[in-house]
Amino acid sequence: MHSTAPAPGTYEPQGTTIDLKGTKAYVSLPKGPGPFPAIVVIHEWWGKNQHIEHWADRLATAGWAAIAVDLYSGTVASDKDTAMAAMKSVDDAKAAATISAALEYVSTDPKIKATRKAVIGWCFGGGWSFKTALAHPELAGAIIYYGQVETDAQKLAPIKAKVLGVFANKDKGIPPATVDGFEAGLKQAGVDAKIYRYDAEHAFANPSNPIYDEKSAGDAWSHVLEFLGSLGA
Repeated sequence: MHSTAPAPGTYEPQGTTIDLKGTKAYVSLPKGPGPFPAIVVIHEWWGKNQHIEHWADRLATAGWAAIAVDLYSGTVASDKDTAMAAMKSVDDAKAAATISAALEYVSTDPKIKATRKAVIGWCFGGGWSFKTALAHPELAGAIIYYGQVETDAQKLAPIKAKVLGVFANKDKGIPPATVDGFEAGLKQAGVDAKIYRYDAEHAFANPSNPIYDEKSAGDAWSHVLEFLGSLGA
């Protein structure tokens, strides 16, 4: 996990906040009438901050209804101790239920009525994007930015979604050997996956982070957009 908190932003959100299974979620919709493909957005270990809302808005601009969930029950960390405490306090069953509620919401909301669904997450949220792909075979795609993953092909076999993985070669928590194992396991399990690696640090794609790598982040985002386009509507 990166230890330097993201800088406070002045971003003006384009979406709206809704109640979702006892939590708050941020929803950003593409312009025009639906139905839309939809994507669940899962925050880093800092929580559902402005940076995550910005990502949801970017995804909406790309044509996807985006719902950013809050797995921290409102906590937004500004230092690593608070972030660590918030992450450790997450109840896995409750978090999974919140994500499931988000998937249900985008399927039934009259403005969205999603027939194709995906998930994206970074860091802590990348791990949850992976878990969601395991738990929801109906997903069309799962995007994992430097999240904790599995290497055992048998445990990866339940994944039916296409997978896009974005990893950093200088990531000490998820080293290249782990990514090698993940990629090999996915191939053995017959999962349609593309893995991209960058000579960068963990959390390099966050523009509010001091170790932000603009070139690598831009390249990764281009692959995200290409990947989402491959999933159809």
